[in-house]
Amino acid sequence: MKAICWYGKKDVRVETVPEPKLLTKRDAIVKTTLTAICGSDLHLYHGVIPSVEVGDILGHEFMGEVVEVGTEVPNLKTGDRVVVPFCIACGDCFFCRSGMTSLCDNSNPNACLTEKLYGSSAAGLFGYSHLFGGYAGGQAQYVRVPFADVGPMKIPDGVSDEKALFLTDIFPTGYMAADNCNIQPGDVVAVWGCGPVGQFAVRSAFLLGAERVIAIDNIQSRLDLAEKCGAEPLNYEHGEVDEHLKQMTGGRGPDACIDAVGMEAEHGFIETVSNVLHIQAATSAVLRAAVAAVRRGGAVSAAGMRTAPAGDFPLNEVFGKGLRLRGGQAPVQACIDKLSDLVVAGRLTADDIVTHRLPLNAAPDAYRIFNDKLDECEKIVLKPWETEAAKEAFSVESDELDSEPISA
Repeated sequence: MKAICWYGKKDVRVETVPEPKLLTKRDAIVKTTLTAICGSDLHLYHGVIPSVEVGDILGHEFMGEVVEVGTEVPNLKTGDRVVVPFCIACGDCFFCRSGMTSLCDNSNPNACLTEKLYGSSAAGLFGYSHLFGGYAGGQAQYVRVPFADVGPMKIPDGVSDEKALFLTDIFPTGYMAADNCNIQPGDVVAVWGCGPVGQFAVRSAFLLGAERVIAIDNIQSRLDLAEKCGAEPLNYEHGEVDEHLKQMTGGRGPDACIDAVGMEAEHGFIETVSNVLHIQAATSAVLRAAVAAVRRGGAVSAAGMRTAPAGDFPLNEVFGKGLRLRGGQAPVQACIDKLSDLVVAGRLTADDIVTHRLPLNAAPDAYRIFNDKLDECEKIVLKPWETEAAKEAFSVESDELDSEPISA
C-alpha cells in the first residue's frame, strides 16, 4: 500500500509499505477514504517531536471503511463507514471510564518514556512518534485500529465523508477549547490563531452562547474565514493586541481567551532544540498574551499543543487575576456522539475550511504548502486512492514551491 513516511526534518515521502494486519482480537483494519494534514503534524515535519523514526507513517486525522475486524469487536462489521479518533483509548481504565479518554492508561505502551520527558503519560496517538506508542498513522491507504470496539464511530447516513472527517480531531479540539472556558450567554471570547482548530473554536464559542468572538491572526484569508462565521477579526500586526482588546471590551478584557496556536507561535533554532531536549522553550508567547488580556476572574484555554516546559509562564498573573486555566488533548471518544449530532443537524458546517483536496502522492508538496501557508491554504484533505499527477492539482505558482521532485 501507499503511505506518507517521515525521513527527517521537512522530508516526507510517499512510499510503498506492507499492509497492516490484525494483531489482537480488538483490532480492526480500515481502508482510508480521506485523511488530512493537521497543524500538529507540522511539529513532526519540523523535527521538534523526539522519538520519530525514519519510515514512520504519519497522520492522525482519517476516516474510512472497515475491511476486517477482530473477534472481540462486536460494534463493527465489514463495510461500515467510520471516523477514527486521533487518540487511542482502551475504554476500561479509570480515565476512560471517567470520560478522559485522551489520558488512557493502557493504550500507550511507551508511557514510561512519555512520563520522563513530559512529566505525565497520555493516551497512544496514531502516527505521532514512539513516545505515543509508535502506532502507524492514517496518512495511508490502510490503517490498523487498536481497541476498535471503543474508538471508531459509525458515520450516520446522509453525512458525507468530508463532513465527518473533522470529528477525528480538529472539531473536538476546537470544541473542547471553547467548552473549557465555561462560556456564559453574552460572553466575549478572544481566539488566538485562525487555523483549522481556531476556526472550530470560533464556531464552537458561538454554539456555546458567546455573544462576541474576536479572532486574532495575521493571515487575512484566515481572518476573512472567521469573519464569515460572525467573528470580529483582529490582525496582530496592526498594533498591540492587548490594547485593541481593551478598546473592544470597554477596558475590561475578554471574558475568556483561547490559545489555538501553541508551539506554532515560535519556531527558531533555539525553540526547536529546547523542545527536543525538553528544557525551557520560548513557546508560551500566545498563552502569555491570553493571560495578560483576559479580564479578572476570566478563563484561559490552551488548545495548542505543547511539548516542553515554559519557565517564563506568568503564574503570578494567573493567581493575581483569579483565572481559570485549562488545556490538554481532546477526549474525542467522550464527545464525538454529541458533536456528530451537531453535524447531522447542520448546526456546524466546515466545508469552507477545506481549501485543498489532493491525491496522496501530492504529500511532499502538500506539506510544504500547508507549512508555508501558500495559496491561502487553510486545510488540506488527501485522497489515498487517487493517483493523478500531484502538480496538476495545485493552484500555487510553480516558483512558490521547492524544485524537489515528488516521491511516489
